[in-house]
Amino acid sequence: MKQRTVLTPPKTSARRATRQRYATAAVAALLLGATACTASPASAPAPTTPKQAAPKQASPKPGAPAAPQRGFTLVASGDVLPHDSIIRQARTDAGGDGYDFAPMLAGVKSVVSRADLAICHMETVYGGPGGPYSGYPAFVSPPQVAAGLRATGYDSCSTASNHTLDDGRAGIRRTLGALDKAGIAHAGSARTAAEAARPALLKAGTAKVAQLAYSYGTNGYPLPDGQPWAVNLIDRGKIVADARAARKAGADVVVVSLHWGTEWQDEPDEKQLSLGRALTASTTAGRPDIDLILGTHAHVPQAYEKVNGTYIIYGMGDQIAGTMFNHSGAQDDRGNMSSIGRFTFAPPAAPGKRWEVKKAEFIPQFFDLNSNRVLNLGSPDAGYPQTREHIRRVVLSRGAAKYGLTMGR
Repeated sequence: MKQRTVLTPPKTSARRATRQRYATAAVAALLLGATACTASPASAPAPTTPKQAAPKQASPKPGAPAAPQRGFTLVASGDVLPHDSIIRQARTDAGGDGYDFAPMLAGVKSVVSRADLAICHMETVYGGPGGPYSGYPAFVSPPQVAAGLRATGYDSCSTASNHTLDDGRAGIRRTLGALDKAGIAHAGSARTAAEAARPALLKAGTAKVAQLAYSYGTNGYPLPDGQPWAVNLIDRGKIVADARAARKAGADVVVVSLHWGTEWQDEPDEKQLSLGRALTASTTAGRPDIDLILGTHAHVPQAYEKVNGTYIIYGMGDQIAGTMFNHSGAQDDRGNMSSIGRFTFAPPAAPGKRWEVKKAEFIPQFFDLNSNRVLNLGSPDAGYPQTREHIRRVVLSRGAAKYGLTMGR
């Protein structure tokens, strides 16, 4: 049974100042991709366990041996992007009364729920209990998405994307409130400066894992007046400062979620490559500041790569999305392809060393538009062999196989 304890570190005024200092510069400096999240035009129809406080740990008796450290598995998946057709399906799955997003994710529940820590990317914001809800171009999703993610086994979600301000400050407030109610931690957007100044800090095995999240931009929507911390925007110095602060707050492993890249491009663009190199090269006292980078936004699967000893997923693709149209206006099945990354971390070999990824896997997924269900294509008999092969080829296109990355189930 995986632990879902969420730890809240102390407030850090220095981090809050850093966050405010970089937010304005990031808007203009790092617009890394296009802004559209396209799907077929259609009109949408008009509790779970809360986060737990950290358990108190008894101090070991003098001379007593230290408790053995335990490794953990972490899984991460791509964009949850509820277009109008997805909203209608959730209403059908709920029997016409409310919305149920769990059935469309049931195909990967076994993968997600078995992990010690499972991370999603919640690209859109939520509306109120009675709607109205909408898909592209300004997404406002039913808050029941959060319950569906929790039922699937997700523990934390990144919430920084180009759609985070689609419904202004109210959208952020409703989204984070629904995730809190579902018992899902979150990183990337915030309701207060204090909330923005701390990462999601979670427990997996015997490790404390921090999740940080950032977006290249917000589709031209300005950050709310007086709230430059409402959405984390990509800036290399800010990310490194936040990662170091998370480490000081007790994080054994620091995971960074980045909403970046060029839509519909299989290959990572130069900005992804250069930022990835810089972030993975950043160290403190010889120890990397960042242990894993998880990419979203491009709508298509992109490569995994090990850079400076650290794994980067440049893009996981869309886990949930309606019918997708690329920039030429053609329906493109790649917009419904994605991967789950699964990483097995082992405790450090010596004090002061990093937690090492001892096993790295990817699991191909496909959102079947006929059934509106996520399919796990990791098994050879799962069907869609050409789709599975396309995902495999792209994921391995930058040589990650030589570092041991394999396809999982």
